[in-house]
Amino acid sequence: MKVSEILKVKGNILYTVPPEMLLREAIDTMAEKDIGSLVVMKAGELVGMLTFREVMKAVHGNKGSVGSDTVGQHMEPDVLTITPDTDVHEIRRLMLERHARYVPVADGKMLLGVMSFYDVAKAVFEAQSFENKMLKAYIRDWPADGDE
Repeated sequence: MKVSEILKVKGNILYTVPPEMLLREAIDTMAEKDIGSLVVMKAGELVGMLTFREVMKAVHGNKGSVGSDTVGQHMEPDVLTITPDTDVHEIRRLMLERHARYVPVADGKMLLGVMSFYDVAKAVFEAQSFENKMLKAYIRDWPADGDE
């Protein structure tokens, strides 16, 4: 299964913020949209990711507040990206290696969406459930000895 197939089902709603945005405004966006990440863009280019992890580090580092910090001060600048042709098993491997819960999907410089660990787990679960259903149907229809 490819990323492009998962995006077709999931949709490709994408929330982006500039690095100059106040961190508290980005947190408000994440809470209002019920999302765990924001793609940080500057001049049409991906420059980082802000996830729940970076927010918690910022709150911890500021002793319980976000103050007047910006997204750019806390975003992850070294962002792993994948393409629409990336296989789901490769995504799982990359996400586990990099401890990444959210990975932007890009086709060249065109940002297409964000794949979350949840999206990947759901897609794998649904594919395996379908395979199990087909196998059970096959076994149920298995010819009895001598019915050949």
